[in-house]
Amino acid sequence: MTAPSLKRIHHVAYRCRDAKETVDWYARVLGMTYTTAFSEDKVPSTGEDDPYMHVFLDCGGGNVLAFFELPQQPEMGRDTNTPAWVQHLAFEVEDLDALLAAKEHIEAQGIEVLGPTYHGIFRSIYFFDPNGHRLELACNIGTSEQHAELRAVAPAMLNEWAATKRAPRHAAWLHEDPGADQ
Repeated sequence: MTAPSLKRIHHVAYRCRDAKETVDWYARVLGMTYTTAFSEDKVPSTGEDDPYMHVFLDCGGGNVLAFFELPQQPEMGRDTNTPAWVQHLAFEVEDLDALLAAKEHIEAQGIEVLGPTYHGIFRSIYFFDPNGHRLELACNIGTSEQHAELRAVAPAMLNEWAATKRAPRHAAWLHEDPGADQ
């Protein structure tokens, strides 16, 4: 048997508190287009009685973000054993100018934004949606040489991490912002 040949991510689904509020927020704040809704009283895959609204948003580039509103389930929460900065969705914007314009637009919506943060091969900003999901917008700034270097050291970094559970320093340059001294 061989592993499947994947084409792309079809969609990523998260839970939301209110489907309409979520659709409206993503359209207003991030310019996503609401495309589709599925809604049933029974879950098709399991047959469970659990009414839901499943909404789909076009993120551009063939990418789809989806949400489920589940009114009969307990109020949604988050994994309290995982820091809030870990689980997030990251979207790409064209360049640094687009990133800075997005930050200005999002802050004008009354949303607190962190960054831009330097990550060596990209810069990004962070904020939360109305459901408490952390979002990131990133613009690529890396060179082909930097990407090649990261691919080359990735196996050694993973092996060192597995053995020590300490941060390997093979790519420490990723967090040394050359513009920080300016």
